[in-house]
Amino acid sequence: MKRTKIIALAAAASLALFAPSAHAGDPGTAHAKLADATGKEIGVVEFRDTPNGVIVHAEFTALPAGTHAFHVHAVGKCEPPTFDSAGGHFNPENHQHGFAVKGGWHSGDLPNVTAPADGKLTIDVLASELSVSEDGDEKMLDADGAAVIVHEGVDDYTTQPTGNAGKRIACGVVQAGPAK
Repeated sequence: MKRTKIIALAAAASLALFAPSAHAGDPGTAHAKLADATGKEIGVVEFRDTPNGVIVHAEFTALPAGTHAFHVHAVGKCEPPTFDSAGGHFNPENHQHGFAVKGGWHSGDLPNVTAPADGKLTIDVLASELSVSEDGDEKMLDADGAAVIVHEGVDDYTTQPTGNAGKRIACGVVQAGPAK
């Protein structure tokens, strides 16, 4: 099913959609625990299928201060220190990279995130081109899985194929079900 390309970003303190007791065993949920190259956990990202795409709920606890690119990548592997094992951006329909490019964006492209000095940030994003469990090209939990990557720099939303976002500083493998 082709979805309208819409992405929304909002800060939030919490989101009841992700209460573990409400969705235990729900095939329409997934999560990724993000860790840096040393293995230190820096946050958790949760995914929930909706009729309009996937709500991406991220709670960062130790993200380096500043603005960072934030993407879903094509392979469910996070091998430090470079996290290159996660492959390129999740892009099953072979679109151009970036929200500011004609013919863009990758299904795994998400808006930049800006962390305050304490590294704590909670965001919600609607990624209309992703799916956790629905059949079709946008399904993250396919044979090779998917990963969430935080980059050192800012995604400029135009440079091909990655947005000139710099090195990968954190990674988390997307796994079925809610975070525990």
